[in-house]
Amino acid sequence: MKKLLCCFVLCLSQFAMAEKALHLFNWNDYIAEDTVTRFEALCDCKVVQDYFSATEEMMAKLLAGGGDYDVVIPTQNAVEALVKQGFLMPLDKSKLSNIGNSAAGYMNKAYDPGNVYSLPYAFTTTLIGYNENKIAELGIDPADWSIIFDPAVLTKIKGKVTVMDDVEELFGAALKYLGYSINDTDEKHLKEAQAVILKAKPYWAAFNSSSYIKELTVGNIWVAHGYSSDMFQARADAAEAKRDFTVNFVLPKQGAVLALDNMVIPKKARSPELAHMFINFMMDPQNAAELTTIVGTGNPNAAATPFIDEDILKITAIFPTPELQAKLETVAARNAKERRLANKLWTEIKVR
Repeated sequence: MKKLLCCFVLCLSQFAMAEKALHLFNWNDYIAEDTVTRFEALCDCKVVQDYFSATEEMMAKLLAGGGDYDVVIPTQNAVEALVKQGFLMPLDKSKLSNIGNSAAGYMNKAYDPGNVYSLPYAFTTTLIGYNENKIAELGIDPADWSIIFDPAVLTKIKGKVTVMDDVEELFGAALKYLGYSINDTDEKHLKEAQAVILKAKPYWAAFNSSSYIKELTVGNIWVAHGYSSDMFQARADAAEAKRDFTVNFVLPKQGAVLALDNMVIPKKARSPELAHMFINFMMDPQNAAELTTIVGTGNPNAAATPFIDEDILKITAIFPTPELQAKLETVAARNAKERRLANKLWTEIKVR
């Protein structure tokens, strides 16, 4: 009997330990391992992570019933959609002592006035990562969207280019290439963008939103359309592996997408208390700075700047100059009619 009682107590103890976990739904490679380890030690818990590589993928999983994560990191247009659907829990700001560290320019945005449901996590730009040696050899300008859309340019790099498997990102790039806003909803302009994509598609190696870092790092591809933080990692990985080429990245001169990612808590969160602790932890200036130093994100935490390496602060693809900033746009949430049209055009691209 005593042995059974001890076993029962042990099982209860193990169950309790297993229960103390923060369930985080985040973009691929979007938090430093050391940051996670410190949070686990501080809160005596385990961080269990699931990943997504596109907003549509994230939304589909959440709305299909996977809404019991404690913290999710959606981009601004997804925050707006989740708020409208009543999916998110209002933040208890009495538990967020580090909230004052966020830069004013990233707070109180139109997608969540007053930051009722969300707080800024990091920002990235969507740009061109490239094999500096190969592209220089071929005399191609990497700072122009023609590197992924112009067949005359693509002829030189056929089969060595990947683009994001993401309707908003790829259409945003094509619209910028054509001189339109990334949030243009004119059907004629969207069909022009579709035509540009279809003409370029035969020259691409793949639609790829998840493994282009590795492909670029090992030299399998020479040009990748992707996030600035991923390109930062690809450059570091290539240097660490002592490749005989350099990976670099640049914002195209026509402009690009700026994504402001946020921390939110779903209504069905398993541990709202732990979720608030995590959000507050990530707003600590040193933890926020580590996101930039290790992952290569832009940083909406004003107090973090003194802890960020000066060389990273000088990278304009991560921290754009005012001139470049003026050419960047955030993706707005589409209404139902606009989503149907975008999805129809996207499906036509994928099946051809």
